[in-house]
Amino acid sequence: MADPSRTAQRLLTRESVHGAHERIKPFIHHTPVLTSSTLSTIASTPRSASSQSKGACEPSSNGHGPSPTPAPANPNISLFFKCENLQKVGAFKVRGAFHALSRLTNAELGQGVITHSSGNHAQALALAAKTRGVPAHIVMPTISTPSKIAATEGYGAKVYFSGSTAPEREEKVREVREAMGGPVLVPPYDHPDIILGQGTVGLEFEAQVKEMTAGDSAAVGGVGNRTSEGLDAVIVPCGGGGHLSGVATALYGTGISVFGAEPSYSGADDCRRGLRSDPPTRVESVRSLTIADGLRTPVGHLPWSVISDKSKVRDVFSVSEDDIKKAMRLLLERMKIVVEPSAAVGLAVVLYCEEFRRLVDIEIGPDGRSWNVGVVLSGGNTTVEAIGELYRDERRSEMDGEKSGKREEGVVGMDGEKVAENVAG
Repeated sequence: MADPSRTAQRLLTRESVHGAHERIKPFIHHTPVLTSSTLSTIASTPRSASSQSKGACEPSSNGHGPSPTPAPANPNISLFFKCENLQKVGAFKVRGAFHALSRLTNAELGQGVITHSSGNHAQALALAAKTRGVPAHIVMPTISTPSKIAATEGYGAKVYFSGSTAPEREEKVREVREAMGGPVLVPPYDHPDIILGQGTVGLEFEAQVKEMTAGDSAAVGGVGNRTSEGLDAVIVPCGGGGHLSGVATALYGTGISVFGAEPSYSGADDCRRGLRSDPPTRVESVRSLTIADGLRTPVGHLPWSVISDKSKVRDVFSVSEDDIKKAMRLLLERMKIVVEPSAAVGLAVVLYCEEFRRLVDIEIGPDGRSWNVGVVLSGGNTTVEAIGELYRDERRSEMDGEKSGKREEGVVGMDGEKVAENVAG
């Protein structure tokens, strides 16, 4: 693919996202936007002091001992859900994959394509390659869930297994490229063509909610309070950052605030931590077994250049494993929507992160209107068995103090060691 350093500044614009959308429209689903008055009501209800988690989204201590617990936030929120779980291959990733292949020359396509991914980008590139009639070689760590492996193979890709650390994956990619005559590397997130493709989610979301709220003085799917037209904010899950930086690029200059959402478990909130360091610094490595398996990787260099710009991404928040599971349960039981854990982090921030909820309180001010918050449900690649395991024996505490069932399908690491480092979704 083209050298990102030569093309990034020219390409990463709202206009370029529109161009990417025109290229991929014939190959993707225009996914629906859904609302839920029940979830909007829950989001707009102050949480009791006892239910406020002392998680990573809370501001740090002032250095003079524990800060007193402030009064719970009382935001007025109307929720809108962009259902990329209903996208082809079950995730937004297909947008970036189709756009990336559309930018390759015929000679490059003839060489085939290769990538490394734990699942969603793997499936996306496999489908895009099959559609274009080119061979796809996918390096997948053994952490990958069986359903994602089977789907990737089902789209016709050749799957090669590697360990779960960055050096193991990079070595396997090098070996395969050498053996197969140099297929073109299509990275999961750290390339402008991928970022622009993922950003098309933002364009669609903006237009759909604007149409849904046009001329309506009552909140759509909200709690009956006056609302503005269109989106006020969008929350996007953040792993490698291609999705978040793409949506931020698409919505730059529109007045819509863009936020990121991450799991906090075992350091998976690398973007949040990097933004809060002084000076803000990209975190190089993530080693986490969060249930949000699509978000187990650090933000890439190019996405970081967008996300660290406060004029494009206002902030990034993180939530606990329990918060993610509660949000996932609400989506399933109240909206009948099946998502994977990574897709539930945005809703978890809205419902359970007091720092974000207080921000909404301030934004709304005294006029009582509702803030239209868009939540991107990024994917739905899970199974009945995996969901059942996730909620099994919730009352049983594990060694790390988290309440959860089985953390993940499959064995992590080629040697069975439970370690995952920089695993792209």
